[in-house]
Parts: sequence; structure tokens; C-alpha cells
Amino acid sequence: MRVGTDKIIEGIQDYAAPLAADRGLELVDVQFRREGHGWVLRIFIDREEGVTIDDCAGVSRAISAWLDVEDLIEYAYHLEVSSPGLERPLKKREDFERFCGRKARIKLQEPLDGQLVFTGILERVEDDLIVLVVDDQSVSLHFADIARARLAL
Repeated sequence: MRVGTDKIIEGIQDYAAPLAADRGLELVDVQFRREGHGWVLRIFIDREEGVTIDDCAGVSRAISAWLDVEDLIEYAYHLEVSSPGLERPLKKREDFERFCGRKARIKLQEPLDGQLVFTGILERVEDDLIVLVVDDQSVSLHFADIARARLAL
């Protein structure tokens, strides 16, 4: 049975999120994409004090064993488990709250006053808004309008 990439990602998220939580980790993101001549499954995990190689290896082994049993992916792929790095994606409200005071890059689905990408300091989260300080000006962005967001250097 051929399963689309969205279903593969959803199935892996459903399994990997509690697996990571049981180990004191957070599942940050799951990506499954074609690269070159093959497929790559990337799983990003994190915790406040950072992740170790042992954390990545343990999650990799558990997910690999689960995927072998579930047979969710019918073609060859390469599995990578790592931390999200310094430019970690911001996906949930909790991510924005956790990283208040840090620099972020936010891309909107549609331009706001002619601007599509905003880079500034995450000031606060209130209701359905992210408040970002850009060039000493506070800019309020609606969660629903965000296409992608990540920490910036």
C-alpha cells in the first residue's frame, strides 16, 4: 500500500512524540523528502539543556525498529536523527514563548504592509499574536498568518 509523504510524516509524529517525551525530549520536527536519488527521513529532537549523541542514537534505534515493523515507508530511505541546531524551527505557541528575547525570522503566508519576511527579537506572545521587535518597532503577527518561523543568528 502506497502511503503519501504527509501520512508518513503524520504517522511518524504520532509515534515519535511520545517516544521522545518518555526520554525527556521534545519532538521538534519530522521531514521526509526526496534528495538526489533517494529519500531522507529527518527527525529533530531537543530539550532545554540540549541533546547528546546517545539521545539521537537511542531515538534512531527505536524509530528504525518501529518502522521495520510498521512498514510505513515502502522504498529505501536514509534516517537521520539530530538536534534542530541554532536555527531551530518555531512551530508551536510554546516554542515562541520559550524563545522570547531571542532573534527570530518569520515568513508570512501573505505580505503585511508589503513585507513577507520579518527578522527581529521575539518580545512576547499574547492571545493569537507574536510580537516581534524589528528595528526598534513592535510588529504584531498573527499565528495563523505564519508560513514558517525559526530562530535566527
